[in-house]
Amino acid sequence: MHLLLIRHGQSFVNLDDWTGGYIDVGLTPLGRQQAISLGEWLAQNVRIDALYTSTMARTLETAQAIVQATSVAAQTDDRLREFGNCYADGLAVPAECMPVVYADFWGSERPYAQISDQGESWMLFRVRVGAFIEDVLERHGQGPQETTVVVVCHGGVIDAFFDYAFNVGPHRRVEIWTHNTGIVHWEYIPDSTREPWRLHAHGLAQHLINCESEWLGSSPMLHGAAKILPPAPPETGPGPDGAKDSSA
Repeated sequence: MHLLLIRHGQSFVNLDDWTGGYIDVGLTPLGRQQAISLGEWLAQNVRIDALYTSTMARTLETAQAIVQATSVAAQTDDRLREFGNCYADGLAVPAECMPVVYADFWGSERPYAQISDQGESWMLFRVRVGAFIEDVLERHGQGPQETTVVVVCHGGVIDAFFDYAFNVGPHRRVEIWTHNTGIVHWEYIPDSTREPWRLHAHGLAQHLINCESEWLGSSPMLHGAAKILPPAPPETGPGPDGAKDSSA
C-alpha cells in the first residue's frame, strides 16, 4: 500500500500577520490555487483507491479540489483534525467554540499536559492519529501493493505519523515542517523481511512549480534558491582534430 499524506493548502491561520485566533477558516487565494494545482497533478500521476480528509475547513477545501480533479469521493474523519482541535475524549471542537485558548507552552514540550480547557495533550493527539492509521492498515494494508491511499490533513498530523512510524517516545527531538500541499510518500509492506514502512519522500511539491512566488522550502534563507541557475560551463577551443575539447 502506498500512503500519501498531504498537508492542506495555505489557510488564513497560516499567515504571519493573522490576528483572528485559532478559528476554523478556509484557504487563502494562494491556498486555493495550491489545492487546484495539487488536484490536477494527482489526477495526472496517481490512481487513488481511497481518499480521506480532516473535517476542518482548510482540509475540506483542499480535498474538494482533489475530488473535482479525480472524481474520487472523500471520506471525512475527525481523527485527522489538527492538534488541539479535539477534546480530550477525541470529539471535535465545534466551530462556535473556537478560537481555542491554548496553553503558554508548545504541546510537545509537555506531552502529557492538556493544551486547552477540556482539550487534548500531545499524547492524546497521537492516540487519535494512531487509531486512524491502524484503521487504514486494516482496511487497505493487506490489499494489492499498488493500492494508493491519499490523506489530506495537517502539519501536526504528519508530525504524529512520523512519531508512529519511527516509534518515537513522548519527548520529540525533531520538528518536521511540511509545505502547504506538500506530499509525504510512505509505503507499507506488511510481509517485508525488513521494516514494514518505507519513507520514499517528504514534502513533494512539483505541482506548485507554476503557482508559487518563492522557493518551496520552509526556510527564508533558501527563498529564491530554485531560481538561481548554475552558470553554463565555458566552451573550450578546438582540439587537435578540429573538434571542441571536452576532456576537461
